[in-house]
Amino acid sequence: MAGPRTAPAMIAGMWAGALTIFSILLGVPLAAQPLDPAAGANPAGAAGTGLRLEIRGAIGPATSDYIVRGIGTAEATGASLVIIEMDTPGGLDASMRDINKAILASTVPVATFVAPAGSRAASAGTYILYASHLAVMAPATNLGAATPVQIGGSTPDERPPADGAAARDGNDDRPPQPGSAPERKAINDAVAYIRGLASLRHRNADWAERAVREAASLTAEAALREGVIDFIAPDVEALLALADGRTVQVGKVDLVLDTRNLQLLRHDPDWRTRLLATITDPNVAYILLLVGIYGLLLEGYNPGTYLPGVVGTICLLLALFAFQLLPVNFAGLGLIVLGVALFIAETFVPSFGTLGLGGIVAFVFGSILLLDTGIPGFTVSRGLIGTVAGVASLALLGLLLALVRMHRRPVVSGLEGLIGKDAEVLEDFHGSGAVFVQGERWSARCNQPVRKGDRVRIVRVEGLLLHVEPAPPEQPG
Repeated sequence: MAGPRTAPAMIAGMWAGALTIFSILLGVPLAAQPLDPAAGANPAGAAGTGLRLEIRGAIGPATSDYIVRGIGTAEATGASLVIIEMDTPGGLDASMRDINKAILASTVPVATFVAPAGSRAASAGTYILYASHLAVMAPATNLGAATPVQIGGSTPDERPPADGAAARDGNDDRPPQPGSAPERKAINDAVAYIRGLASLRHRNADWAERAVREAASLTAEAALREGVIDFIAPDVEALLALADGRTVQVGKVDLVLDTRNLQLLRHDPDWRTRLLATITDPNVAYILLLVGIYGLLLEGYNPGTYLPGVVGTICLLLALFAFQLLPVNFAGLGLIVLGVALFIAETFVPSFGTLGLGGIVAFVFGSILLLDTGIPGFTVSRGLIGTVAGVASLALLGLLLALVRMHRRPVVSGLEGLIGKDAEVLEDFHGSGAVFVQGERWSARCNQPVRKGDRVRIVRVEGLLLHVEPAPPEQPG
């Protein structure tokens, strides 16, 4: 009767494991997903309504998905204005460009508001501010430092050769530029991009170039003087009051904003955005990769258990999905896989730590290189790498100690493994006879007389002949 119950139990375990993983990733019960506020009792399509979005922290795939879908919701529901409140240290170039594409293509005016006081629109945030129809900052905020950050760090800056008038009079006031060709390409591409945005929105293009080439930054007051932003507002209510009556260009149409009685609806991230934000967190993606690899290995060691294989497959697929959205260094990923392979090889081909140590070294270097972007929020925690490497080192040490003990242990297989074992005498004899040991009948020789049923101890093996002696009497328990 145990057979029919086994399969359902395994299936239930598989589903339980999968649901547990998704519940942990979401950080909330699966049945408690919040509703989109824009779909509530006050639809954004009502007269004088707008949508309020937020960017907090590093800009990544989840942020771009949230903003792009939020702008789409505003367009679909006929909102009059989208306000993006922003406080960011920067983020991924691809995610920033996705957000800007949505803003530039939007049929609804977008106002980006660096708020509250103390916030910043650094790096990628500066580009988003330049792309918006309205650029607004709260007091005590700043923007700038928009130099692209390359994977693997940067090289020392060098000044390019002077040309033209600067070369003739020997005065070259141009800022230093990166020395490598890829870095120059990235800088020049970013300059052209932000100058294009500045030209479109009639903002200060020269300062925008300085923000890229020299990592220049501005306070809110300085940004207003430089013509980088439209105005300063302490809060959203003040923003709406100051925006009223302003003319912005939406597509090819000049639109006069009417924000006097605008009702703002907050559009919070839904479960999809939270899930995407979780799995694209480099630390979570890194853990998912390791759980996936070791889950499949456990399934390979114990085929038929199903749960490690199912959990490992889900985690590995989620990790690969995250890595396709993140700026992954595939050399680092290859080193991680090599490190795991070498560590596994140590368990099958004992090399007294050589393979295992090499695996740990490859694993650590691969983990460091995996997402070595230098972008805040998009690197694997060194503490996490150290913890995983420490656990692997302890496992290797335990394996080496087990191997040492195994080599010191006496042989327990083959004919020599019979030495020291007790056998039962099958007939009376003095000299040659027969004994029974480990389920087999053996020829034996004993220099002392023994009787049928006595216990004898094997002291030597010669071919198929056992040399025995009477076993010492058992000690009373």
